[in-house]
Amino acid sequence: MKLFFSSQQMAHQPKQYMINGRITDPLENPARAQALIKALTELGLSEGATGDAGLNPILAVHADHYVEFLRTAYDRFMQLPNHGPEVLPNVSAYQGAGQDYAARPKPRPVGVLGQAGWYINGLSCAMTESTYLSAYASAQTAISAADALLRGEKAAFALCRPPGHHAYADRAAGFCYFNNAAIIAQHLRQQHERVAIIDFDTHHGDGTQAIFYTRDDVFFGSTHTDPSNYYPHYSGYADETGAGKGLGANLNLPLAEGSGDDAFIEANRRLVAAVADHGATALVISAGWDAHHQDPLSKLAVTTQAYGEIGALWGAVGLPTVIVQEGGYSLSAVSEAAPSFMTTYQANRAR
Repeated sequence: MKLFFSSQQMAHQPKQYMINGRITDPLENPARAQALIKALTELGLSEGATGDAGLNPILAVHADHYVEFLRTAYDRFMQLPNHGPEVLPNVSAYQGAGQDYAARPKPRPVGVLGQAGWYINGLSCAMTESTYLSAYASAQTAISAADALLRGEKAAFALCRPPGHHAYADRAAGFCYFNNAAIIAQHLRQQHERVAIIDFDTHHGDGTQAIFYTRDDVFFGSTHTDPSNYYPHYSGYADETGAGKGLGANLNLPLAEGSGDDAFIEANRRLVAAVADHGATALVISAGWDAHHQDPLSKLAVTTQAYGEIGALWGAVGLPTVIVQEGGYSLSAVSEAAPSFMTTYQANRAR
């Protein structure tokens, strides 16, 4: 299996992150990617060539005015008097997406402060001089992995950093700027009438859900920590099943705090069945390792062994698959969970 990654992804190194009312160093940092590269290459994954497909595959998912904001925000922010070192919002827009989660229009404010409040959700997406290029490189990593499938590869791993599943069509959130899983799924639609995205990160993939919420050609299924007292708070509930044409093509399986291996594995079994019912012919796996009990953000009791169990489940599905990196913030847990998953995934694909 090929591992896709670009060194440009390491340049994004923000210094500010708000958690529980305290500004601290971001948990999403280059060390995560370094740990994953080491763990996965030791398993025998070989380096894939990451190309540059331009903006069109990104614009197939994201609003053009949002992409332009990301491209220009840092330089504009640095022109403000008394500016800080990174782009962060100090206002927030009252207007949110509608019940269909469709992208909002271009905002009325023309200044970077008003636009930052429109396009950036919260204080987990500080933007540096290199953020746009790193996020762009992360998206190109995703596209290159999808292209490998379109050329006939059976599986690929997109080591995307920054991650993507919290990014909406027009908003950055939760360390995420471009939604890599959504970009992959849309790209795969060139050859596949139905694509499925499943997400076992401990946080609900709210951005991914929103992008496909009214569509039935891309199924989204997620198991994650109950969001009633956990990020992203406002989506990820079991009664969110899609809207309009997409009704029934969205499945959320929230887990109670403290849930362990049995609940996590069973939720993945249910997602496997849902993918089969949808009739997808290609699969995107948003792989977060932060449900692991050692992760600093985890409220679950999932062990390394469980990742091996679900790796076997998803390997046996046998669909052309891109595994795309999402969360996971303990270097030791990441270095155990990802290899555990990939070992059994590859072993069961071979059968």
